[in-house]
Amino acid sequence: MSSERRHRGRAVPARAGLDVRRMLALPLLGLLVAGCGIRSTEVPTDFGPAPSRVQCSLSEPDAATRASQGLAVQVFLLCGSSLVAVDRVLRVPDGTADSARRVLVAQGLLDQLAETPSAAEREAGYQTYVRGGMTVSGPRAKDPEDTLRLSTPPTELSASALAQVVCTFSDSAAAEGDGSVILGGPTTTPLRRYDCTDEVRSQPGSRQPASSEVTDG
Repeated sequence: MSSERRHRGRAVPARAGLDVRRMLALPLLGLLVAGCGIRSTEVPTDFGPAPSRVQCSLSEPDAATRASQGLAVQVFLLCGSSLVAVDRVLRVPDGTADSARRVLVAQGLLDQLAETPSAAEREAGYQTYVRGGMTVSGPRAKDPEDTLRLSTPPTELSASALAQVVCTFSDSAAAEGDGSVILGGPTTTPLRRYDCTDEVRSQPGSRQPASSEVTDG
């Protein structure tokens, strides 16, 4: 038999036919290798960066540890578009009278609100709109006994900052515990009772917290 084969009228060496079959077999071999669990390295894959801390999620400190450091309280910071409670600790001297204690707690809460959130809190998306330097005092002679007067008139605070203050105060020993707080400024501007409603917590920057004028002392 001749060492050459006929293909479409011309002679093709037998070895050339063998090389063609080998080339056709290479893709099939690649599929078999992939099916055996061997990862191909020719095509790079990118699954993006490692997932970061879940937004608005923080590891809670041990309750016993907080209690040993002082008075455990909560302040409301903004995270996303809502107000979220964050644990804090205040130091209030033992034996402080109730009226003075309420003002001390309120001032401590204001100071905590004005502090820059920790690195972990910032990473989780927390922020504050309350500025430092604001002070709080107790009621004047004709004010209701649970009045808190701010050095900055509440009406001059941004909607977000006022929402933080209202919800933080109303949920603390600084108020009467009914979900509202009476706030005033340093002048004779009428006092107003502010409510920390579900709408305020969920949309703190949309509008000023609901309030009503206080007419009785």
